Formats: sequence, C-alpha cells, structure tokens
Amino acid sequence: MSDSSSSREDGASVPSGTGALRYPRVLLKLSGEALAGPDKVGFNFDQIGFFADQIVNVAKMGVQLGLVIGGGNIVRGSQLSQRGMDRVSADYMGMLGTVINALALQDVLEKKGLDTRVMTAIRMEELAEPYIRRRALRHFEKGRTVIFAAGTGNPYFSTDTAAVLRAIQMKADVIIKATSVDGVYSADPKKDADAKLYETISYRDVMLEELRVMDQTAITLCKENQLPLIVLNIHREGAIARAVQGDRVGTLVS
Repeated sequence: MSDSSSSREDGASVPSGTGALRYPRVLLKLSGEALAGPDKVGFNFDQIGFFADQIVNVAKMGVQLGLVIGGGNIVRGSQLSQRGMDRVSADYMGMLGTVINALALQDVLEKKGLDTRVMTAIRMEELAEPYIRRRALRHFEKGRTVIFAAGTGNPYFSTDTAAVLRAIQMKADVIIKATSVDGVYSADPKKDADAKLYETISYRDVMLEELRVMDQTAITLCKENQLPLIVLNIHREGAIARAVQGDRVGTLVS
C-alpha cells in the first residue's frame, strides 16, 4: 500500500494530493472589517459565508491552513487609545474582539464541514484551546484548520505582527494577506487613480516607500525570516486557491 502522505523538513506530514501546490502550508490573514461587509461593524453572514467557501476549497486541496483575523469590526485598540483610553486596556479589548471573530468564523466553517480549532494567546479554556506550538502543528498534521486568536497576547502588537509570528512558528511556506484591493499599490488606489499595482516588490522597498502593506514590525519579521508575503483581493473568488498553486495573483513581497 502506498503512503498517503509525504514529509516536511520539520517532520510534519503533508496530505496527499499537494503535488500541485506551490505553498503546502499557509497562514491567511483576514481583517475584521472584512467580516462586517459594507457596514464595517458587526457581522455580515453572507460575506462570512463567501469567505468560508474560499477557505474550505483551499483546505480541500490539501493545504495546511492557519488563520489570523483582526478585530476591527468589533473594537480597535489603537482607536480607543487615541480617544484617551489606557493603551494596554484598549489593546486587550481588541484581542477579545479577535476571539469573537474567530468563534464566529469557526461556527460557519464547521457548518460547511471543515474541522477547525481555535487557539488563543490568552488562556480561556472554556472557549478555545490555549496556543501551544506543538499542539498547533499536530492539528495541521491531522488536517485541521487552526484559527489563531487574541493576537500575540501582548499589547502594542498588531494582528499583522501576530499573523507573521504564527506563520514563522508554524513554518508556513507563505503568508497571504487578504484585502479589499488587488495587491500592493504605490498609493491608495481608492484615492489615487494613477496608483501603480506592483506584481512583485521587495520588503526593503516596502519599508523605504512606507507602503502600508503591514506595520513595520510585521514587515521586518518577514524580511528577517525570509517569509514570502502575498497580498491579494479576498473578494475575487478563487484568488487564494490560485495563489497557493503558484499562479500570479495580487502582489508577491519577498
């Protein structure tokens, strides 16, 4: 009988059928606002269902998939601190918002037949598992999609930084940031009609040109660990699936 899985350098098995995949293990970063749809606040379950379909399709391709979701549709710590709230308290409120989003997405994904686990950087065992790296890797080996919530568990760090950190710890092949635009532009395409879309760009140029792809801490972590980043439009059906197969989608930052 032939073996149904192959082996990665870190010892984790890769499901069969991943031969056509450019990136067998992926960390997907999704903004909280994306879950809210046009209203930017709360939940739009039609929108969440659309995203969930994309995620389920990618998982069925054999991709080992981790997810990090922002909390901006519920509460954004940086905005609260700008209004005078203590920054540490505000950031912890933002982390709790990401947990709410993770549980909402988990519910939708599991109703679509996907086996998932939510792991939190802040202990709350009644709701989710605490983040333990070896346990997360084991979930990947068993074909489960893992949703990492509560950021890094520390104030002053964004969910972008949390996503990169988890991607590095999980030895992900790529981090995909799903946005509302087609990739990285020279300026905000919603405000500047002449903004140029980059097919590829280096991390150094992203930092020098101060392009708001991710915050500087996240970009620096990617650069230092040689972790490629793909920025694409989550609203384009099939974009994530094409990206993990190696098709040119969005912008590749490396």
